[in-house]
Amino acid sequence: MKTPKGLQPLIDDGVISEVLRPLKSGKEASVYVVRAGEEVLCAKVYKDMAQRSFQARVQYQEGRRIRGSRQTRAIVKASKFGRREQETAWKNTEVDVLYRLAAAGVSVPRPHGYFHGVLLMDLVTDAEGFSAARLGEVEFSAEQAREFHTRLIRDVVRMLCLGLIHGDLSEYNVLVGEQFPVIIDFPQVVSAEGNNAARAMLLRDVHNLRDCLGRAASDLNDTHYGEEMWALYANGELRPDSELSGRFVFDERRADVGDIMMSIEDARQEALIRQQGREAAAEAD
Repeated sequence: MKTPKGLQPLIDDGVISEVLRPLKSGKEASVYVVRAGEEVLCAKVYKDMAQRSFQARVQYQEGRRIRGSRQTRAIVKASKFGRREQETAWKNTEVDVLYRLAAAGVSVPRPHGYFHGVLLMDLVTDAEGFSAARLGEVEFSAEQAREFHTRLIRDVVRMLCLGLIHGDLSEYNVLVGEQFPVIIDFPQVVSAEGNNAARAMLLRDVHNLRDCLGRAASDLNDTHYGEEMWALYANGELRPDSELSGRFVFDERRADVGDIMMSIEDARQEALIRQQGREAAAEAD
């Protein structure tokens, strides 16, 4: 096939020797099957994104660290340089996260490097050696569904122990590998500690897995692994080998709105007093 423009620099540098075929194309990237020496790999070529796409990413990027103050200011101002820096950071995030997750034992495609804006990684295949299907494209027995669910929940726990949440996990970005499921697509990965929506995104990820595999194993539909693991994480008790039950007791007590408003007012008054004290001290100096 004709070499895509984004892969030509890798051909020129001898990183890959041949582009075999396209694998998939999405809004943010196109993926190709390539040959690198004796290995057959995946090459993920990121697409340049329009300004409207950056706005959709805001909820995911909260809490992420940016290289320096100049880059941070530019991104906040949405200048041309800022958009370019934000695009670079978005792509680099997936590369960095893949290496971290692979080292932690999470089932992800093993990365082989990042060259000219292209991510090289393992090609995930099925038992027959063909490109692996997505989770939602495969029919499972109840036993298989439970086994896959157990493996995926364990990987979500391993990620959370690293302070990471996939943020867009569903039946569309889990591949059914030869022996076990493999999670893909991480540019939108969320900081569990720094993002205010982290808990909601974790629950959405876990519930998506539950809903998909619960079609084959209905007993999974009554589980609450996301709530359970977040409670452990919030209390500093979650470990990669934590035993989860899928059971969770919800707090159904009604909030005392009046008491909450009084607490807010007390805090406001305390802040006002502190501010007045600082102003008085400044005038005295």
